[in-house]
Amino acid sequence: MNSSTLDIIQLERVGTLGGLLRERARRTPDNVAYRYFNRKSKSWEDITWQQTVNRVAQMQAALAGDGLKPGDRVAIMLRNCPEWVQFEQAALGLGLIVVPLYTNDRVDNISYVLQDAGVKVLLIEGQQDLNNLSAIASQIGGLVRLLTLEPCNNMSSYSRLMELNLWVDNSIQTYENQQPALQTYRAERDDLASIVYTSGTTGRPKGVMLSHNNILFNTFKSIERINVYREDVFLSFLPLSHMLERMAGYYIPMMCGATVVFARSVQDLGEDLLTIRPTVLISVPRIYERVYGKITAQLAAKSEFARTLFHKAVELGWHRFQNPQNTYLLWPIMKALVANKIIAKLGGRLRIAICGGAPLSNEVAKLFIGLGLNLVQGYGLTETSPVISVNSLENNDPVSVGEALDGVEVKIGDNDELLTRSPSVMLGYWNNAQATRDMTDEDGWLHTGDKARIENKRIYITGRLKEIIVLSNGKKVPPADMELAITMDNLFEQAMVIGEACPFLCAIVVLNSELWPEFAKSLGVDPLPQSLQNLAVIKAVQERIDKLIYEFPGYAKIRRLTLTLEPWTIDNDLITPTMKLKRHKIADRFAPQIAKLYEGHTLV
Repeated sequence: MNSSTLDIIQLERVGTLGGLLRERARRTPDNVAYRYFNRKSKSWEDITWQQTVNRVAQMQAALAGDGLKPGDRVAIMLRNCPEWVQFEQAALGLGLIVVPLYTNDRVDNISYVLQDAGVKVLLIEGQQDLNNLSAIASQIGGLVRLLTLEPCNNMSSYSRLMELNLWVDNSIQTYENQQPALQTYRAERDDLASIVYTSGTTGRPKGVMLSHNNILFNTFKSIERINVYREDVFLSFLPLSHMLERMAGYYIPMMCGATVVFARSVQDLGEDLLTIRPTVLISVPRIYERVYGKITAQLAAKSEFARTLFHKAVELGWHRFQNPQNTYLLWPIMKALVANKIIAKLGGRLRIAICGGAPLSNEVAKLFIGLGLNLVQGYGLTETSPVISVNSLENNDPVSVGEALDGVEVKIGDNDELLTRSPSVMLGYWNNAQATRDMTDEDGWLHTGDKARIENKRIYITGRLKEIIVLSNGKKVPPADMELAITMDNLFEQAMVIGEACPFLCAIVVLNSELWPEFAKSLGVDPLPQSLQNLAVIKAVQERIDKLIYEFPGYAKIRRLTLTLEPWTIDNDLITPTMKLKRHKIADRFAPQIAKLYEGHTLV
């Protein structure tokens, strides 16, 4: 960036999330708010803040024309795009409650959310979504309005189905082609703004109720920890239905006047990084892990000298990060020869990269930070709007998830559980008072379910209370840590460690179907599914996994394996939309294989 202009909207300037857009457009009406790829013209196009306001006002006229009233629920099931923001802002400005949905969720989950929340309007993408929803046609038949972003073939199949643009155009005709005025409902800050359904690993999803103040407070306090400037460019690719992307990649840029560019897709992310050259990137660990995997795979094919040079550059950069007061004369050379080439693949001008949603491997963090990337890790929950803590650029400990935001209280409770209390904590769960009582105690402390320690104000997450395997000898093992270590190898797409009440650990491992043929041929076996039971294959995989988990204690070794090529997906109901394993369902699916692994041993 050539300049850095701080233009943060203070909380007292806005009462609600709808008021946030009004104030931003008042300040910088002609600045670029959003950039997106127009698939028809095959070009990137810009939308200013004033143009955003105009479109929001038009959508508000359409919503009002359908008889929507404050407190009614509307749902959005779109990929990241300008219409996602515009429709939400239109709804919020009318006092409506927004229910975001994952585009890749199972149709039975979508049906449950629509019914549980009592949704009156649903906005979807197009033909594929409409085809998928046909399985729940009776449930969505009662919607006040079903909208599609793109035209569909069977628009007459639902009585209230309409294309978004036509719906808006019809409504503004009543204004005699004049631009409707932006409306900002006079809601109280503690009024409900959104119901965000968490993708539970067991049972039905729960609707987290977040107020305008929950989200605004969290947005403002996050900016106090990490500065964001008008000149910043965000590349948005995590789904906006996820609170991390919604708050950090949508509300923060609006509060600071930055530009958001919507990536074409995760598959096109590498090319979009080079085209857009963002200054801020918000991601989950899996993206960094995949880049890390590609780097290590490419290194394996290079000369011994090239590998040594790369590792020397990372080590030198890491020492430089740990001791910024020191001068490292070799760094400019290492930066030019090694680091700049890697950073260039991320666009070349990333000012900050934020990682959240799950733990980031220390090894991965060390590599990127050693190469000069300002990578900071944070922590939070949907129930906390979502950020509880995050590192700053000036005080970054990548092993921790940083200090709690100002105004956010944290403490360690029973069983080392992290508790938090703040204006960011949810109002409760929609239609589920018992779940609310289970999550939040009478003193307002929210029980995160994560084990942690706090040292020098920094929070270190040490595991999950409900995801600890207790072996028959009483030893405790955090399976997620081992699974993370295993999937650092590109050959292993997914892994689940098992062993509750058993004498040793086993694992179910999904192999990368693209790398499997080459791996099989290297062992002299045919790359067929039945070869996964070949003793030579199992032995080779076992040896590979042993190297990945060698730092774990002796009792935390994986003794037996079952291998598969079928990935665990949302469609087969083995993972959630946020990619968390549904452990009980995976265990049920592989019950015969697990029984064979523990043949002769008692299973609980």
